[in-house]
Amino acid sequence: MRPKSKNNKTLTAILLIAPFVLCYLVVFAYPVYKMFAMSFTDAPLIGEGDWVGLENYVRMFQHKLFYTSVYNTLYFVGLTVVPNTLIGLGIAMMIVRLNGMVQAGILILFFMPYILPVTVVTQIWQWVLDQQFGVAQPLIEAVTGKRISVFRDPLWAMPMVALVTIWWTNGFNVLLFISALRNIPQDYYEAASLDGASRFQQFRRITWPLLWPVTALVLTLQLILQLKIFDQIYLMTQGGPFNSTYVLLQLVYREAFGRNQGGYASAVAVALFVLIVIVSVLQYQLLKARGKS
Repeated sequence: MRPKSKNNKTLTAILLIAPFVLCYLVVFAYPVYKMFAMSFTDAPLIGEGDWVGLENYVRMFQHKLFYTSVYNTLYFVGLTVVPNTLIGLGIAMMIVRLNGMVQAGILILFFMPYILPVTVVTQIWQWVLDQQFGVAQPLIEAVTGKRISVFRDPLWAMPMVALVTIWWTNGFNVLLFISALRNIPQDYYEAASLDGASRFQQFRRITWPLLWPVTALVLTLQLILQLKIFDQIYLMTQGGPFNSTYVLLQLVYREAFGRNQGGYASAVAVALFVLIVIVSVLQYQLLKARGKS
């Protein structure tokens, strides 16, 4: 009876994981395979093409816009990943000190932007930052001495897109940090207070070490998401002005859907895929080393 029972369990396990495996193969594995395969051909967006070897990659490394896109993508990552994480942590530490309906209401206010579609987010901020009627323009004028069309200024465009992204996505980080803060036993803080530890010392010796796993998770998620930036750029600046916000996914979009060059677009997509893998692995190793120290 035992072999039969073991076979039944094996069959049950296979049936349970089969839907996931099928979805994974269809939705992720096959498209990734096609992306790599197309990058070695001159195929259009839809249809087959002839084998061209490394020609698309040679062309990509000779394309000035490719290097501009890589730089802008990494610049955007630098403007968003760490600031978004730190701001989320700070807000969570303030909210967690509140109680009852006040805490729930403040948390809803911070999380609400996260559930908005990107089109709504961009419309809101295009109105807020409008050069003539934007409610934020008096502040910009007070700092710079003049009103600025921020999405048409090469110096301001990318930082403003980063600001909008932080405002839009920070609620999710706040939620993760609040969950982690609630899991820290209050006994630790009470014992530290009895020993005369200041709040800064409590944060440094208790809160920060216990929050580090969640902080590493937030940083990794933010890194991967921001490397794939496209929607906000496309809707707010279209890559301008003067390609100052042109990012890798926008280059993929232009070559694939604008110029019908699926092979070259796949090569750029492979480059983005490799960039995400390399940066993610490096960050993971750094975070792992930091966690052990």
